[in-house]
Amino acid sequence: MTSEEAAKGAHVPDQTETTLRRGIEILFVLGSDEALESNGLRVTRIAQLLGGEKSQVSRTLRTLLSTGVTERDEDTLQYRLSQQLLGLAARAADHRLWAVAPALLERLTTRLGETSHLSVLQGAEVLTVLTNASSQVVSAAGWVGRTVPAYCTSSGRALLFDHDSDRLKALFERVEFVRLAPHTPDGLDEFVRRLGISRELGFAHAEEEHESGLVALAVPIRDCRGQIIAAINVSAPHYRLADRIQVAAAEIMATASEISLSLGAPAEASL
Repeated sequence: MTSEEAAKGAHVPDQTETTLRRGIEILFVLGSDEALESNGLRVTRIAQLLGGEKSQVSRTLRTLLSTGVTERDEDTLQYRLSQQLLGLAARAADHRLWAVAPALLERLTTRLGETSHLSVLQGAEVLTVLTNASSQVVSAAGWVGRTVPAYCTSSGRALLFDHDSDRLKALFERVEFVRLAPHTPDGLDEFVRRLGISRELGFAHAEEEHESGLVALAVPIRDCRGQIIAAINVSAPHYRLADRIQVAAAEIMATASEISLSLGAPAEASL
């Protein structure tokens, strides 16, 4: 620190603080879209993105590697965030989800005037973990703590957006597609067809699939890894929701995107 800086009380970081800052900056770079899309980055590219010296970046990466927060592919020589660190981030996302979801669900219910739910996947079923009830006299029942089949619910489809055909077959291998309402899917092929439509739309729309007279819309919520961890859905009697599907879907998508971004989801994954 120079005498002039000391006189002004300026803060000059010492070597430890500088190294720590560089390590944190590297972690942010390894969590960037570029790093995630290419499954890691090499030292030279990381140094370019940080505008730092390759030797310094390399030393910091070795330290991060030794602590277990990064991994290095021996074939490509690319560094990426470790599963251990991603696991910690996922746990933080769970806490964050519970911190932000209640208020946003309440806002969604107020805007649409219909009951909204937060659900998670439990095997081949959907478990509702949070409900914000509408003030409507006729409204969808609260389902907190109860499970329903994933194959005939909007939340089920939203939670399965990222499942490929093999995973879907394995998931529903021993599931009987029982007809519960007029439009319940009659088997896996029909479910997959509807899932494909939902993916293209960006939201799932289930009309009288689980319960006669009930319409439901759902959108997935993603964490910092871009993985689906929950879904928001709004359900209401057919006569109140059927003629405003697009408006309601837009509100639900905006809410899900806001929650996903608060969990650190990549911007494009939260859309």
